Order: sequence, then C-alpha cells, then structure tokens
Amino acid sequence: MAVVRDPEATKARIFAAATAEFAAHGIAGARIDRIAREAKANKQLIYAYFGDKAELFAQVLQRALLDLAVANPVDADDPDGYVDRLMEYHRSHPELLRLLLWEGLEYGTAEIPYESERQANYKAKTDAFAAAQEKGTVDRRLPPQDLVFMISALAGWPSAVPQFRRLLVGETDADAARLRESVRTAARRLTGRDGDAPR
Repeated sequence: MAVVRDPEATKARIFAAATAEFAAHGIAGARIDRIAREAKANKQLIYAYFGDKAELFAQVLQRALLDLAVANPVDADDPDGYVDRLMEYHRSHPELLRLLLWEGLEYGTAEIPYESERQANYKAKTDAFAAAQEKGTVDRRLPPQDLVFMISALAGWPSAVPQFRRLLVGETDADAARLRESVRTAARRLTGRDGDAPR
C-alpha cells in the first residue's frame, strides 16, 4: 500500500516545531535536527520547503505577525479594547515576542527579511490612527506611527519580560488586572481618549 503524503500537514508541523525551537533558542541557537525530530520530518525536506535556517526563521516570524494582525485588527477609536486584545494575545502567544526579540538581537537595525511586507502592515496600523486623528477622535499631538509603537510596546512588554513584570508589578491575578488597567489608562492618555487632552 502506498504512503499518502500530505505536504501541507507536514509544513504545518514544521512551522509549529520551528516556532517553538526559534522562540527558545533564537536563530543561531536553533537546530534543524531538533525541528525535524519534533515535526516528524527529515531535514532535507525542511531545506527543500524553506531553504536555510535563516529563511525558515523569517517565514515563521512572518506567519506569527500575520496571525497577530488577523486576530487583533487596529481600533484607534477603542484603545481599551485594542490594548486588552493585544495584551491577551501576547499572554497566550508569548513566542511572538520572543521571536521579535531574537530577530532584534540578530539583525539590530539592519534590513530584515520581508521588510517591505512588514512595513506595509505597520503602515496600515499607522493609517488607522491617522484616520482617527483626522476625524478628531484621537489626539493629534503625537504622530500616528509613534502612537502605534508606544501602544504596542505598552501592551507587549509585560509578556516580553515576564521576570521584570513579576519583580516590579507582582504576579497575582490582582497585580495583572491592575497593570492591565494602568496600560489601558496610558493608552487612553496617549490617544487623548481620556477626556483631558485637547485634540
């Protein structure tokens, strides 16, 4: 009886294994043989599908960022809801922030793979805040790209550095709720949605 191969299922297993491997070890520390073993695929197949290790990392990160964008569309008019969704997403998908931190360590300020696609995604988010500023529902004092950067940082940092969060903020459910409310308050103030700032 012939063995039926399912390339899409194999690629999905490789992506899942590679995501875990790269999140744990970064680009330099990751090992294709561990990915192959975890994905139940041979190394040659991984190279055939994805090229080298750096390209596999780039595709894994690109997929993770796309998943984030689909799950959390920008809503500049609802900073509370947007922050809540981002914080919850990062809490339940900590590998994304780890991948971004590894990418930063590897590339620094040099050009990254899929840079134009990433810039297009960030531009869409910036455009959402710019449109809200044009409508007058978001304060115009801060450039929209800076708002996206700051809100993303506020929402992601607690999951990116859990040890810092634990030591400074605490680790109880009440601590997490207090921090989330503080981040929401900060986002409202940054966007002028707190009612105190001129638009």
